[in-house]
Parts: sequence; structure tokens; C-alpha cells
Amino acid sequence: MKVVIDGSNVAHYKKNKDSKPQLSNILAAVDALEKKGDEFVIIVDASLRHEIDEKEEFEKLLESENVEQVEAGNNADHFIFELAEKENAKILSNDKFRDFSDEFKDINSKRISFGFDGDKITFGKPKKPKKDKHILQNLCDEIIKQLDFKKWNVYDKKEGVDISPLNIAKQAIIRIDNENSMDSKIENLFSKIPMFNKVMDMVDDVEVAAPYVIFVLVHPKDYKLVTKNAGNISVTVADRLKLEKKPLIAVRNDLFMKPGFFELNIMIAGEVTDNAPYNIEIRINTHDEVFIKKNSRNIASTIAGRLGSWKFPFVSVKPDMLLEKPGEFEIALIKGGNLDE
Repeated sequence: MKVVIDGSNVAHYKKNKDSKPQLSNILAAVDALEKKGDEFVIIVDASLRHEIDEKEEFEKLLESENVEQVEAGNNADHFIFELAEKENAKILSNDKFRDFSDEFKDINSKRISFGFDGDKITFGKPKKPKKDKHILQNLCDEIIKQLDFKKWNVYDKKEGVDISPLNIAKQAIIRIDNENSMDSKIENLFSKIPMFNKVMDMVDDVEVAAPYVIFVLVHPKDYKLVTKNAGNISVTVADRLKLEKKPLIAVRNDLFMKPGFFELNIMIAGEVTDNAPYNIEIRINTHDEVFIKKNSRNIASTIAGRLGSWKFPFVSVKPDMLLEKPGEFEIALIKGGNLDE
């Protein structure tokens, strides 16, 4: 492990009888880290050389390669954090660094606290870094953005409607009916064009052969409720709209949906693709790796439901050492499609 020692903070922790910071505190930290086999560097304020108890010994310490004194007028704390970020190191300090909480995230996950038992230093444990509560939605958002960039139509409504089989049926009826009303207006505008009626006969034949597919997007907790009632929803929609064929209800777990809400992505069957056009590769930090792997199928389901594809994309999750903080990830879309649902 790499450790940046906040030398001034360590020296001031336990002062001598003259209330001076002690060099022995720093040396105790060095000794403990060396015994553990950790790499370390000591950063001290310029003022410490004037305050510390053993000035001559401290001057000798400053000549060491792994000791650096920050120039007068510069903030040692900021330098310590920049170095820790760059080297992916922990920081030995009891300073909570509150002034830097906006600039440097998850400070407590980098900081190792300490104390003294007599002349022996004892180390605390850094707190676990804060999880990004919205990482699943952020991942799906980025995937959708990349699909949109590649000119694929993706359903993007996310606000949701209160879930119940009746509400699902009502929303499907309203949306399909509105769509058909718009089609009727277009027909009236173009009905005088020669051959229009023959073309419309051909379209009607296609619509009879290709009924609607209604992708019901739900939170995983609501999946069983909707699948159990899918048949009744389909019959209700067909009867109310006087459809010659019942629509197919395809329930998909969707990570944008909150428990108790749903959305509908309604498509003509001919518009639904057999396979998702791209596989998805997620490079993730080690903090979130296990969680994302557990939810990889739900990510695949979310994208399939919003793309309108029968089969799910294949989602691979790979840890990446260059992505260090919770919530950090990178997405790559890989041309594919022959995938398992």
C-alpha cells in the first residue's frame, strides 16, 4: 500500500512538555509503515521546521528522498491530496479535510486515522467509499446515449405511471388510440392521391398480420404482478380497440422505473428486432464490480425493452484499475446480436 504521511498533523498529535510538535511521532509512523512493508512519502508544512522539538534531527530528515517540504505560502493539505489522487495512495492523518470535500470526493475512504499507545502509533481503518446510488441508471443512460448517437431509436420516457393491470390496459388503449387517430388525419390529407386506397389496403393487410407488441417496463419488484396479468391486459386492449389480433405483452425489468410505476414502449410487431444490435461492455471500478455483475441482466433487460428487441444484449462487466472511484465507468458498444435472452 502507498501512504502519504501528513507530517505536520502527525507531529502535532502528541506534543512534548513544552507544547512543541514531536519528531518522534513522525518517526513512529515511519517505523510502523516500514514494518508493514508499505511505501510512503512524508509531506510537511514549511512552518514545521520552526516549531518542532528536535530541529537538527528534523533538518536531517528533510534531506531524505521520501520527505518533501511544501514551500511557504502553499497549502500542504491540497498538495497531499493531489499526490494521493495521482498515486492512488492513502493519507495518514487525523485531519478531516472538510475544506476540500467539494474538490476531492470520498475523502474518508482515503484517510487513515491514527492514535498513540504510549510511544507506539496505532492505525485506524479508512472508511468504505460512498456508493453512487444512481450508478445503474447512469449506466443505462450512457448506453442509450451511445445507441442514439448510432441512430437507433430508443424509447426514453422515464417518469412512469402508477402500476396496476387496469392502468396498464388503460394507458395502452389511450396511446394506441391516439396513434390511430393521427394515422386517420394523415389518411384524410392524402386520400385524393391516385393509388392511395390500394396502398392503404396493403398497409391494412400488414397491420392485421403484425399486431402491436406492448413492452411493459417495470421495476423488478413488480415483474411477477404484470406477467401474471399479461393475458387479461392483452384481451382488454384488443376488445376495447376492436383489434383483429390481440397485442403481445412483453414484460421487461427496467432500471429507470421506481417500484409501483410502469412505462409502455408500444411497437408494431414488424418493428421489433430479433436481437439487440450491439453487445455492451462495461468497464467498472473495483468498488462497484460485484454489484454491476449482479445487475447485468437487469441492464440488458432495460436496454432490450427500450430498443424493442426480443433478445437481450450480452452485457460483460470488466474491472479496470484506471477507474478508481465509486460510480466511475466506461461503456463500449460492440456490434453483435446473436445473444441469449
